[in-house]
Amino acid sequence: MSRKAVYLLSIVALLALVIMPVSAQAPVTITWFVGLGTGSNSEQIEVQNQVVADFNAAHDDIELVINIAASNETARDTLSTLLAAGTPPDIVGPVGVAGSNAFADQWMDIAPLVESSGFDTSVFDQALVDLYRTESGGLSGLPFAVYPAITYYNTDLFDEAELAYPPSEFGAPYVWADGTEAPWNYDTVAELAKILTVDANGNDATSPDFDPTAVEQYGINFQWARLRLIWTNLQPSTYFTEGDTLTVPEEWVQATQWYWDRLWVDHTAPNTTAGASETFQPNAFASGNLGMSIVPLWFTCCLDNSIGNFNWNIAPVPASFDGEQHVAMDADTFRIVAASANPEAAFTVLTYLVTEAAPALGSVYGAYPALPAAQPQWVETISARYSPDIAWNVASDSLAYSNPGPVHHESNVPNYTQAYDREFALLTLIEGDSGADMDIAAEIATFESDMNAIISGQ
Repeated sequence: MSRKAVYLLSIVALLALVIMPVSAQAPVTITWFVGLGTGSNSEQIEVQNQVVADFNAAHDDIELVINIAASNETARDTLSTLLAAGTPPDIVGPVGVAGSNAFADQWMDIAPLVESSGFDTSVFDQALVDLYRTESGGLSGLPFAVYPAITYYNTDLFDEAELAYPPSEFGAPYVWADGTEAPWNYDTVAELAKILTVDANGNDATSPDFDPTAVEQYGINFQWARLRLIWTNLQPSTYFTEGDTLTVPEEWVQATQWYWDRLWVDHTAPNTTAGASETFQPNAFASGNLGMSIVPLWFTCCLDNSIGNFNWNIAPVPASFDGEQHVAMDADTFRIVAASANPEAAFTVLTYLVTEAAPALGSVYGAYPALPAAQPQWVETISARYSPDIAWNVASDSLAYSNPGPVHHESNVPNYTQAYDREFALLTLIEGDSGADMDIAAEIATFESDMNAIISGQ
C-alpha cells in the first residue's frame, strides 16, 4: 500500500472517531414504590404507568421504574422487606403523614437537595411547604395532594330551619336570621347545631320538649375523625416533643369537654349507637339527616349517593378556640428513602411527580392538588360531578391556613401504632354509650399515663 493510501486511511479513521457518537452512559435507575397509600387500583395503575412512560421519554439519564404493591394491606410488609434486604426503593408514595410514620427513620431530609438544585418551593403555598418542616429545620417532602378540613352543610336542612348558610369566605361572620352577626367559630356552630337537631315530634334541641332519645336529625359531627383531628380542629397544639413526656394540653382538655357537651348535654352530635342506626346510613352526612360535618375534603367522594337526594355546600372550618383560623390538613406526598443510592436523580423524579405529573395523578387519586396550576382542572372535574354552585374556592382558600408539621394531627410519636390505638380507645369511650357517665379529667389522666408508657416502650 502506498504511503498516500495509508495516509488517507488514517484520516478516514480519525474522522470516524470524531463523528461517531460516544456511547451514552447508562441511565440511573430510580424505583418508585406505590401502595403504602393509594395507587394500587387498576385505573390508577394505568395512569401511573403513563406518567412513568412520559418521564422516561423526556429523560435520557434516568430510567424510572414503578413497583406497585399487590394491595394497600400488603404494602407495609412489602416495603419493610425491601428495606431489610438492602434493596430499598428510591421514592415512596403517595402516602399520608400517618402512613409514613411507620418508617419515620427511613426518609431523607430533602432540604439540601432543594437548595443544591435551586428548586423553587414558592410554586406552592408556603403554609403547605411548612407542613413538611421538621423540628430540626429539615424538609421531609414537598406538597402534592392536600385535603383541608372543611365544613360540609346540608342546605336543605338550613332552609327548612330558616337559617342563613355559613359563610363561604374566611374571616366572614355568620349572619343570623334577624341580621345580627356572630363570629364563625365553634360557639356559633354549637348554637346552630341545636336548631338543626330535631326529634321525632319535630322539636329541636332548643325546645324544652326536645326528646334526646328520639333524634331523627342531628346538627353536627366530625365524620370518621380520629381524636387528634377533632382536638386539632378545635385548637391546634401538640402533646409530645422528642425527649419529653407526653402531656395533653389544656386546650385539648377543653376540646374534649366541648365535644362531650355536644354528645351528652346538647345531644346535637350522634354518638356511636345513633351513628350506626339505619337513619344515618351510609354515613351521617350522606344520609341527609345531619346539618353540618367538619371533615377533610376527601369526604367529597363519599357523597356520590347524595346526588339528587339532597343539596349541600361547603364552608370554611370555624375559627378555633384562640379566635384564629386554623385548618387541619390531611396530605399525601412522595418521600425519598434515605438509603437511596442516587438522591439527586430521585429528587429529579420527585419534583416531576409533584409538578408536571400532578394534574394527571391528582385526578386519578381524587386529590386536591397543592400545585396552583393544577387546581383549575380539579375544580372543573369535581364541578361536573356534583355542582358548579358549590363554593370550591373554600378548598384553595384553606391552604394558607394549614397547620405546620410539628402540630399536624398525625405528627409522629414513638411507637405510633400503639399510640394511635390508645387515642382510638379514648375516642371510643367518649362516643360510646358509657361516655355519658365518664369523668373527663380522670380519663385524660389515665390516657396520659398510658401514652407515656407507650412512647417510652414500657
